[in-house]
Amino acid sequence: MATATDFNKMMQDMLGAFPVDTKAMQDMFKSQAAMNERMSKVVLEAAEKSAEVSNKWTKQTLAKIGEVSTVKAEPADYSKAMTDFASTSAEIAAEHMAAYAEIAKRVQMDTVELMMAAGKDFSAEATAAVQKATSDMTAAAKKAGDEVASATRKAHATAK
Repeated sequence: MATATDFNKMMQDMLGAFPVDTKAMQDMFKSQAAMNERMSKVVLEAAEKSAEVSNKWTKQTLAKIGEVSTVKAEPADYSKAMTDFASTSAEIAAEHMAAYAEIAKRVQMDTVELMMAAGKDFSAEATAAVQKATSDMTAAAKKAGDEVASATRKAHATAK
């Protein structure tokens, strides 16, 4: 009587024969974590500088509002105070927007530098991992193919 081939066991053995390079995965994770750390530093530095600019802008605006809110001797003085406030506010806004632009430019430059460095690192790691995986997979596929052929021959021989 013919025995049934246990294809589940054969598939488990075949998949178990394919190598998994855990060191490459760990190295890739470490590289990604290091890049995330550097990106976090860039972002946090930009956020800190942005908060400083916002704080300075707010203080300057509040100081100018204080001048507008004082009692004036003549009605025309109120108009002049508002005009002065608007003019000063425009100057302050331009100054602070330029500061924000500098922060954004710095973040952009730092990010491009990080991405370029990461691209080189990841490319080298990926090339090495793919070369190793290709040779390992070729050997494993040959072994698995031989095992499948052997199991098939046994199944045919048993069936006769």
